[in-house]
Amino acid sequence: MELPSIDELLRQREALREQLISGGDMRPGSLVARYRACGKPSCHCADKSQRGHGPSWSLTHAVAGKTRTKIIPAEAVQQTKEQIAEYHRFRHRVRELVEVSEKLCDAQMGDSKAAEPSAAKKGASKAPLSQRLKPKLEH
Repeated sequence: MELPSIDELLRQREALREQLISGGDMRPGSLVARYRACGKPSCHCADKSQRGHGPSWSLTHAVAGKTRTKIIPAEAVQQTKEQIAEYHRFRHRVRELVEVSEKLCDAQMGDSKAAEPSAAKKGASKAPLSQRLKPKLEH
């Protein structure tokens, strides 16, 4: 397998940097529609077969190991979905930038064996960098 040239890697890195800075507003988290019972025995939501009142939209994400929840007004749901999607694109671009940077570092060292899986140290992870970083970057 032929490795990309240093010039090609530099172009890829610059393109990824441009994409990172040109992104829009972003926010991490998951948007969830919730339906709740009001507690009135005569209300339709008291029937277990009914969904209840709603939807009420909640954005949840972890901050310093604790889950934070923010109520999102119905009129801001679409905008919030777009911000979450932009956050996911940003994270993906960061992973790509790290991979390209790693290849560039290897190419600049002139050690093509450092980029080959067969040259990995005993016991080292052979998974691509994006897979090794993914669990750490998802939070």
